[in-house]
Amino acid sequence: MDTDVTDSSGPPADPDRPDRPDSSAEDGPKGGPQEGSQDGSGATPQDGSPAPGGDAGNDSGDGGDDEGIQTWADRPKGGVPGHRRHWLRWTALAASFLVLVAAGVGWWLYKKLDGNITTDTSAAAELKAYEKERPTAIAMDAQNILLIGSDTRSGDNGKYGRDDGGSQRSDTTILLHLAADRKSATAVSIPRDLMVDIPSCHPAGGKATRKQFAQFNWAFELGGTACTIRTVENMTGIRVDHHMVIDFSGFKDMVDAVDGVEVCLKEPVKDDDAHLELPAGRQKLDGEQALGYVRARKSIGDGSDTERMDRQQKFLGALVNKMQSNGVLLNPTRLYPVLDAATKSLTTDPGLDSLRDLYDLVRGMRNVPTEKVQFLTVPRQPYRADRNRDELVQPDADRLFEQLRKDEPVAVVPADENNAGNSQPTHSSEKNPTDEKPGDTDGSPTPAPTYSGSNAADDPCDQ
Repeated sequence: MDTDVTDSSGPPADPDRPDRPDSSAEDGPKGGPQEGSQDGSGATPQDGSPAPGGDAGNDSGDGGDDEGIQTWADRPKGGVPGHRRHWLRWTALAASFLVLVAAGVGWWLYKKLDGNITTDTSAAAELKAYEKERPTAIAMDAQNILLIGSDTRSGDNGKYGRDDGGSQRSDTTILLHLAADRKSATAVSIPRDLMVDIPSCHPAGGKATRKQFAQFNWAFELGGTACTIRTVENMTGIRVDHHMVIDFSGFKDMVDAVDGVEVCLKEPVKDDDAHLELPAGRQKLDGEQALGYVRARKSIGDGSDTERMDRQQKFLGALVNKMQSNGVLLNPTRLYPVLDAATKSLTTDPGLDSLRDLYDLVRGMRNVPTEKVQFLTVPRQPYRADRNRDELVQPDADRLFEQLRKDEPVAVVPADENNAGNSQPTHSSEKNPTDEKPGDTDGSPTPAPTYSGSNAADDPCDQ
């Protein structure tokens, strides 16, 4: 019996069958495995042909349980493909679910921020009515945006002063010029007490106001944003492309969203009206402290509006520096709280009233070097008829407006370098080293004027 036993899982070959091939001719050495076979049992070669002498319908000798399997290579190996398909199916389902959840959350956040923004349709309508009077843009790719800090005392802002029926005042107004190549940004402050020509305006729900010569911040109180824009355009000849109005609470929340902003005080400050008490030296202000710091007048410096505007400019520069140096503009998770804070208290024209519009604006500014983000105030001096008011210094102011209108570079240097302690410009064009007389044309070209101011790269404690 032992000599009839074989290691093959199939039936033993019958040596007496006449149709058996000569093993010496095809099987190699007698009793050895076939060339290219799985083993020495006569199993199917790798090319898939039936094993010689085997039963194609029952090559396992188990009564045909694997019916339909032609070769050993065709047999499934431990069921792995089925498990793999099962695992891949669940992985795909889980990934799809996560994508849907992420998309849903992203859409919800987008709609939330987008819904925070208030659109100023009334200003757009009035500006459209006066389109023929408005200046024409010269540098088409440049952007001029009027930023207005609203001094309204209604609602949550009531604690900062008396509420006169919810009236609004333009506490801070800045004309922001973005160069066409987006390599520089120039922010020009317009004093609230500057005496200007205010055109006849049509406030919402009221009758037209008369044209008058008055202090600048009256324009916002009399006729709102559109009246302020028209006043700025008449004064400068610069076309205002967009505007933003932000109130106190929005400013506070933005400062808190970037985890505070550093300032440097030469002396301690205590101002009950501004809810402010600070020691001297370098320190980081939260939103509430920052608001008191930029609004305080009598308790910091000489108490003038000029000094207050310089302080506001330096603080805004420090805020820009904080956002760029900490990567806020490049990090969506850090940018979201800033956008949320800004949009909650933001009113814009229809051209900037969506999150996409604001993101495109921010994206265009994120590569501007901090030293090219400049701040200055329009050239002004005490008004001759009332020393408590300001008037433009000419022709200095018109030179600045022309540079911005034509998108020409504006040179801004610290006041001490410009030999001007009151933030007024000292123009190199006023110097005449060649002793030229008016009308002479043989001299060298007039150097570009420089203006006193600051930039976002300045350290607040080095000034």
